[in-house]
Amino acid sequence: MENENKKPEKAKDNNLDIENLTDKQKVKLLKSLIKENEQLKESLNGINEQATSYKDSWYRAAADFENFKKRNQETRINAYKEGKSDIVKKILVVGDTLDRALQMNLDEKTMEGLKMILRQFDETLESEGITAINPINEPFDPNTQEAVMQVPKGEGETTGNVKQVFLKGYKQGDKVIRYAQVVVIGE
Repeated sequence: MENENKKPEKAKDNNLDIENLTDKQKVKLLKSLIKENEQLKESLNGINEQATSYKDSWYRAAADFENFKKRNQETRINAYKEGKSDIVKKILVVGDTLDRALQMNLDEKTMEGLKMILRQFDETLESEGITAINPINEPFDPNTQEAVMQVPKGEGETTGNVKQVFLKGYKQGDKVIRYAQVVVIGE
C-alpha cells in the first residue's frame, strides 16, 4: 500500500520513471494525459479555425486591394484623358482663329505662313489621335454635329444634309470633344 501513495520519482532529465509507478498511478497519469491531449486537440482545432479565418481575411483583403489598384489605375487614366481633353478644347480656339484668318484678304506670304501654322496645328492634333469633324454635303448626324441654322433647299441639294460648317468639330477615337456647328438644308 505504501507503494501506491508514493509519488513518482523523476529522473534527472525530467522524464517520469514509469516502471516504478503503481497501476493506480499509471491509470491516473494516463487519464491526465488523455485529458491534456483532448485539451490540446481542442486548442489546436481553435487555432486551426482562427488560422483559416485569418487566411480567408487575408485573401479577401488581397483581392480587395487588387480591385482597388485596378479601379485606381482606371481612375488615373480617365482623369489624365479628361484633363487632356480639357486642354485640347481650349487650344481648339487657336485653330478656329487660324481658319478665320485664312478667310481674310491677306498678302501671299502671310497666307502661306498661316497655312503652315494651321497645318502644324492639325498635325499636332492628329498625333494625339484627334480628328476634325467636317461633314459638308453629308447627312446631319446629331451624334457629332450641332445644327445652329437651317436654310431652304436649293437646286441639286438634299434635304437633311450639311450645307456649311460654322465651327469644326473634333473627336478623339469615338469620343466627341467638340460638336461641329453646322447649317442644315431644310425643306
